[in-house]
Amino acid sequence: MLIAHKIALDLNNVQATYMARASGTARFAYNWALSEWSRQYEAWKADNSLIKPSQMSLRRQLNALKREQFPWMLEVTKCAPQLAIIQLGQAFQNFFAGRARYPQFRKKGVHDRFSLSNDQFRIDGSRIRIPNLGWVCMREALRFSGKIMSANISRVADRWFVSITVDVPDSSHLPEAKNQGVVGIDLGVSALATLSTGEPPVAGPKAHKALLGRLRRVSRSLSRKQKGSANRNKEKHKLARLHARIANIRSDAMHKFTSDVTRRFHTLGIEDLNVRGMIKNRYLARSIADMSFFELRRQLEYKSGMRGGLVIVADRFYPSSKLCSDCGYKLDKLPLSVRYWKCPACGEEHNRDENAASNLKNYAVSSTVSVCGEEGSDSGRKTRVKPSSAKQEVSARFDQ
Repeated sequence: MLIAHKIALDLNNVQATYMARASGTARFAYNWALSEWSRQYEAWKADNSLIKPSQMSLRRQLNALKREQFPWMLEVTKCAPQLAIIQLGQAFQNFFAGRARYPQFRKKGVHDRFSLSNDQFRIDGSRIRIPNLGWVCMREALRFSGKIMSANISRVADRWFVSITVDVPDSSHLPEAKNQGVVGIDLGVSALATLSTGEPPVAGPKAHKALLGRLRRVSRSLSRKQKGSANRNKEKHKLARLHARIANIRSDAMHKFTSDVTRRFHTLGIEDLNVRGMIKNRYLARSIADMSFFELRRQLEYKSGMRGGLVIVADRFYPSSKLCSDCGYKLDKLPLSVRYWKCPACGEEHNRDENAASNLKNYAVSSTVSVCGEEGSDSGRKTRVKPSSAKQEVSARFDQ
């Protein structure tokens, strides 16, 4: 199982300059290969006797050219341009398979990054050795033990991070869930999540809403600065740091909630929300996007899989809010403005979110029973989701 650990780097000016150069080299190689790929592909369509472009052939062409035409590429690690072209080949594979759009040119200052293969760097405690640069300090040591596969160095605002991918054994590296049973999780806008256990709803951070005023002020200030000036560059970095702060606040709340739920419950019931359709509502689009429902579901799935748990996803048209969790009566209509309703059949009064969470729990229980024969008998659960870079908790807290 592949796990990526993202760690902040502590750089001096020389090291930060090297990172920027390596990212620029990777961006140049990617854009050069994309341009050549398009040109050679059009030529191949006109004359099939020519060689069809591939990432391997483009890497060989660049190696033959760079010493004469691009000697500055030799100042950084050879992995920066080579792995960038390999990534372009993967992008084209996804495009031809219908999984992605046609690859686009990379822009300076937008997702600056470069990659390293596992034979080109070394990890020693809280340090990483990068070719043509030397040892660089990391803010913490690598938390996972296993075969190191690769490293991706990227910039967020004015900070640099390294994401180290480790191949750990298939057995879960986290303790199994405490087996507090099944829980239904109803996601919302006013509260991030409501659990079927009856505990208070989990309030979302709403970081974008809280910092929206400051975001507008900085954006207006940036628009007033002259293009190319030092003041505009300073304001640009200030705006980038503010966006990074919003993302960090949201990510921190997500990881705390998902880690707590997956640690306690072995089976989770959630809804398959149509987020793309929901954000078309002009009144709720900003609030829905601020909650990051897709990221929350992704974290629940891979963290539950690491602990041997299971996530049951209810059908998109499952009427979790309209069903009475006591008698099963279904309402014909339930406007979003109605937060409390009384069942016409049994007379039970329901909180909309709590009732939906209870129905999701019942759905998860019935699905587990129908698949496994009895509730909670699925002992061989395996994760179906490859976890990407994500913050993990220190091992000292696992036993709590």
